[in-house]
Amino acid sequence: MNTRRMMLALAAVLPLMASGAARAQDAVSLRLNWYLGGLHVPYYYGVEKGFFKAEGIDLTINEGRGSANTVQVVAAGSDTFGMADSSSVISLIAKGGEIKSVMTLLSSTGFAVVSLKSAGIKTPKDLEGKSLAVSPGDPLRQLFEALAAANKVDVSKVNFVQVDPAAKVVTVLEKRADALLGGADDQFFLIKYKDQEPAALRFADHGANIVGMTIVASNATIKTKPDLVARFVRASVKAWDEAKKNPDAAVDAAMKAKADLNRQSTKDQMIVDFELMDSPNVKGKTGFGDERDWKQTVDLLKKYRGLETTSEWTAFHTNEFVPK
Repeated sequence: MNTRRMMLALAAVLPLMASGAARAQDAVSLRLNWYLGGLHVPYYYGVEKGFFKAEGIDLTINEGRGSANTVQVVAAGSDTFGMADSSSVISLIAKGGEIKSVMTLLSSTGFAVVSLKSAGIKTPKDLEGKSLAVSPGDPLRQLFEALAAANKVDVSKVNFVQVDPAAKVVTVLEKRADALLGGADDQFFLIKYKDQEPAALRFADHGANIVGMTIVASNATIKTKPDLVARFVRASVKAWDEAKKNPDAAVDAAMKAKADLNRQSTKDQMIVDFELMDSPNVKGKTGFGDERDWKQTVDLLKKYRGLETTSEWTAFHTNEFVPK
């Protein structure tokens, strides 16, 4: 075959190869834990930059309605992957749920006592004599017991004000409570953007840390499609690492998906989440879950949240898909 014929043959074959590559993309869905916010920005950035496409993944991102719902949806197979907090993951698995964490996004929890700076809450002991806005059945209220125990806070000297979840911030702003149990990457900024100066006493900094946000997959997906899980985690790690380097560009990508986002608030939330990626036991290892963090999480949930399990931490999380 002469050179001209070879070129013509290649010209005919290459489009077919390209279409074959396109068909090879795996359709994958990610269910978030909540509506799009700073925590979720890296995934939108990863899609825009082609990190998932490069791994053969056609990713659809779906907003969520809470971690408890997300883990159930993933366990049922309605979404391929899900973003959920560790306590929801562990709780479902302990009850027989067929899921597992395949990536630790935040090794520290964002749970915090959020107040106006003027309230003078700088240490856990400062909470004695103060009032805290909480919601009925709020899991933070139970974990607060761990914070109190670790810092010898007399809980009988703390007044808890029961309010609806959406009313916590207003209750603090109107000074009907000195502080609230909430998130350093959430209610903190809701107060800030009401032109008030907030303060956050983070659980993670005071002896009551649990693993924060994770990525989960069903046991069926892990068993039958381990290569897909590895590719998804690899693309996720790159998305988070690159978003950390380019926060403004990352927020731009998210705003293309949801134009009514508050740009500055979304960026501020994301920066806090970048800080929460590390813990005292693990730093700079995106996606990796440290054994000590997971063990402490299970122990605290058993002691303060009524978790019933005899399983080891490896029943809830695996590092096998995280790039070495």
